[in-house]
Amino acid sequence: MEDITERYKAVKSQKDWDKSLAKINKDKSIRFKATLSLLICFFFWIALLHSLGIYFFTKGFLLTRLVLDEKSQCALPPIQTPNHGLGSQDNGCWHPKSFDKAVIIIIDALRYDFTVPFQGDPHHFHNALHVLHETATQNPEKAFLLPFIADPPTATLQRLKGLTTGTLPTFIDAGSNFAGTAIEEDNLVAQLRNAGKTLVHLGDDTWHSLFPGYFDTNLTRAYDSFNVWDLHTVDDGVTEHLMPLLAAGESSKWDVIFGHYLGVDHAGHRYGPDHPATKAKLQEMDQTIRQIVSLLDDQTLLVVMGDHGMDIKGDHGGESDDEVEAALWMYSKKGIFGRGHNKIIEPPATAKERPVGQIDLVPTLSLLLGIPIPYNNLGAPISEAFVGPGKADWQNLATVNALAAAQIHNYQHAYSQARGLDDAVFALPRQAWDKGHYLWTSAQGVGRFDQHEVTSNLFLQYQQETLRICRSLWARFDVPCMIQGIVVLVCTLAILAFFARSPSVAGPPSAATYLGHMSITGAITLVGAFIAEALVSGTMSLNAGLAGLGFGSIAGFVVALFRSSWKKSVPYPSSVWGWMAFMITTSQSIGFASNSYTIWEDEILLFFLSTFAVMALISSIRRELLAERNLGIVQSMTFGLLTLLASFSRLCREEQMPYCRSTYYASSTSSTSALWQLFIPLLTATLLPFAIKTYYQQTFSYEGIATIWVGFVLRFGLLASAIFWILDSGDDNDWFLSSNKAWLKTFKIGVSRLVLGISLVVGTTFFVKSQPCISIKVARSSENEDGVVANPKTVQIYGSTNVHGTRYYLLILSFLIGMALLQKPMGTVIDFFRLSRSIAPNSVTNSETGNGALAILTLQILSLLETLSINDLYQSAIGPIILAALGNFHFFKTGHQATLSSIQWESAFIPFTTVTYPFSPILVILNFFGAQIMTAAAVPLIALWKQPPKKIGLLGGVAKALATFLLYHATINAATTMWAGHLRRHLMLFRIFSPRFMTAAAVLLVVDLVGAFMALGGLWFNMSSIAEVFGWP
Repeated sequence: MEDITERYKAVKSQKDWDKSLAKINKDKSIRFKATLSLLICFFFWIALLHSLGIYFFTKGFLLTRLVLDEKSQCALPPIQTPNHGLGSQDNGCWHPKSFDKAVIIIIDALRYDFTVPFQGDPHHFHNALHVLHETATQNPEKAFLLPFIADPPTATLQRLKGLTTGTLPTFIDAGSNFAGTAIEEDNLVAQLRNAGKTLVHLGDDTWHSLFPGYFDTNLTRAYDSFNVWDLHTVDDGVTEHLMPLLAAGESSKWDVIFGHYLGVDHAGHRYGPDHPATKAKLQEMDQTIRQIVSLLDDQTLLVVMGDHGMDIKGDHGGESDDEVEAALWMYSKKGIFGRGHNKIIEPPATAKERPVGQIDLVPTLSLLLGIPIPYNNLGAPISEAFVGPGKADWQNLATVNALAAAQIHNYQHAYSQARGLDDAVFALPRQAWDKGHYLWTSAQGVGRFDQHEVTSNLFLQYQQETLRICRSLWARFDVPCMIQGIVVLVCTLAILAFFARSPSVAGPPSAATYLGHMSITGAITLVGAFIAEALVSGTMSLNAGLAGLGFGSIAGFVVALFRSSWKKSVPYPSSVWGWMAFMITTSQSIGFASNSYTIWEDEILLFFLSTFAVMALISSIRRELLAERNLGIVQSMTFGLLTLLASFSRLCREEQMPYCRSTYYASSTSSTSALWQLFIPLLTATLLPFAIKTYYQQTFSYEGIATIWVGFVLRFGLLASAIFWILDSGDDNDWFLSSNKAWLKTFKIGVSRLVLGISLVVGTTFFVKSQPCISIKVARSSENEDGVVANPKTVQIYGSTNVHGTRYYLLILSFLIGMALLQKPMGTVIDFFRLSRSIAPNSVTNSETGNGALAILTLQILSLLETLSINDLYQSAIGPIILAALGNFHFFKTGHQATLSSIQWESAFIPFTTVTYPFSPILVILNFFGAQIMTAAAVPLIALWKQPPKKIGLLGGVAKALATFLLYHATINAATTMWAGHLRRHLMLFRIFSPRFMTAAAVLLVVDLVGAFMALGGLWFNMSSIAEVFGWP
């Protein structure tokens, strides 16, 4: 509360006081908004530089392989064979065809252990799909079942590329998993179409982005593949249209059918593999395959396969055994398959026995269907498909291996020429090729075929060694381009360091100077680079222009810095807190050189945050004023306890096992929440507004709009979010009648849209238009019996001591309402369950999730602000650094890891039934980076909390805090980038270091944009609202 009676009287006594005050306020308003606009542009330019650095490093680091344009031709086999001269689509191009038609069924995420019998205590996914193992065992001449090993990354789009081209995907392709482009290189589908085949596709619409216009439009039915909450629409649609095509009299309409089922994959994503829903989908697939078999004729080949597997939570994208071990089953009523090459009838008991690569499917299907092997193929024919029933037909096996090896030899020669590779690169496999080719040509010349087994094995050895070398070649890096990106990132890091912490920079007013120099020199070097490139090479290179823009902007900042009149000084820590901020940032950055440090990053952050809590407690104990000392002790302990509470939420990486136990989901093998956890969002909706109200009441700020937003809107939004997750759990567990399912989904979507509307539309509108969280109370004058004034008129303002902070914090609460909906519904109150589990290890697994973790984060922001205020640290670097570390810490606590498989794609469908652009990708981003977004938006609070209404220099404090916050994330990004480049030959590069670099890069770009537009934009409206009451500072 502030008593302004005397000031009120003094102003009122002045002549034309209202006009004079209005003019002064208008001038200050224009000056403030102009400075803030330039500051927004400056931070946007920083974001542009970060984008350029990341682009250049990524361009050199995540390279795609060189794709050759050559196509295999039917009339030109790569080597002479006993069947040389066929060259006919009717009989077979390079090899006599075995089948006229094929039905190719992809069961997405069909892991190999889903298909083999399991003895002992089975999980839900065991012993549900019998038909594949059953037929392969009882009729080995008609069917075989083998482990089908995928090359990472195990995303559907990359797997389809490998399954149709026979080549290896590169890691960068993973980024296009949900926005694929057409495959232009030679592939199986194109060869089938060139052979005049009528192709039909049913199911996953990813095929149509890869092969546009390839499929018969009258018979093809594509379905949205992205909605992982829908287990049945795609599968029901595929079966509905597939069975009529297999009926007698319909076979003339088609030649090859591709059917892509998604139910097993979606059940895994939604529930995890060890769930009744996954078992039900596998049983459904068992019945579907049996029905397909009953409808086949003798001239049709049936192929059933998984494109990848799934991990224990039902996710995929990485390279763990469970993710790469899929299943392959081939069936034909002809009875032409065999096991004569190894004499083993039973299918492998595990995926470690007799596996075949997924790229091996391409030459196998090509030769069985009588079409050329695609030119870029690196796979080998699968022996079981060509060795024949009974005694091994080594001549046929040698023939197909010779054709595949010869095609690989042609490709290897063309690739070496295109890349300019030395002949010594393929010296080792060439030895096997020379021996095999000599034996093969000798046998052809004299008609002797007594060494076919040796010849076949030599060709197979050549294929395997060539594949190994190609894997290493396609990990080649453009080091100069990588260095270019690193230099841009490091120089931008230095710019942020000077702007944030150096006395040489005069805060926001200097932003105009630096921005002017950076933009002008950047534009000049951009044009100069274009001209120079045109003169040297005769072309206008976009990369040259972007490099000129980046380095020119950096040079512009340096020129402006040295031309400034302020004292030159290198930023360095000048206090214990400054050194602590420095050590937290640098030690964490250095640690990313270790794979174990990167794996256990969440525990490292827990240590740093706990250390800060202890340091803040010690500092608070030393405060002289008793009230400050007590409040500081309470807030620092609150911060530490909340950090400890949040640490119980964990989603473990595979590399952390067996030293980590996931608590984020109901169990380590589940992707759903335990039922008791549904009470936690209800508890959060009840207690969180009360806790926030307590903070507001400390400064008499629970006034005005705060009573509505905290007391009602926040509680209502969190309650509605809890209702949504209760309904979703009811849908998962079939609490409602099947006839009510449609109504339930409609109601769920309505609730979710209501919550998002409150958060994004109503919340933003209220924040822009509302008044500060204050109340002004005027006491009327009173007279005694003699007419003498006893109590003069008084004016008091409640809430003015924290008017900036309490109003701006409403923006964070608005975001929280929407973020809580997008996170899974588990908790905050978990210490009791943690204790009970330690007493009874076999009791139900507890967990905490993002909904509760974000509620904890919301309170931690308040306790951090109070701690900084009590210890006079609002200008120190420690505040923004701890806030940034909090964001990264809660990134892990909301069920995420620096891995592709931890992305919670289902968040895109909370308010929608189908993919809706651009909203679905935005929802995934808000889910994945929710914690970092909230902390980035909260940065201005460090400078605003408990500051008087007309405090001079608030904008400078916000700019310094934001630059320091971005400095932390820029340092983490630069470090992970450099370590990924330095360790580019490390065994764990694409498993640990590369995903961490990409996560850091994405986080940096997100917080850059949130800081520049959301935080500074929020400051604009916050200051404008307060200035309407108190005037501009």
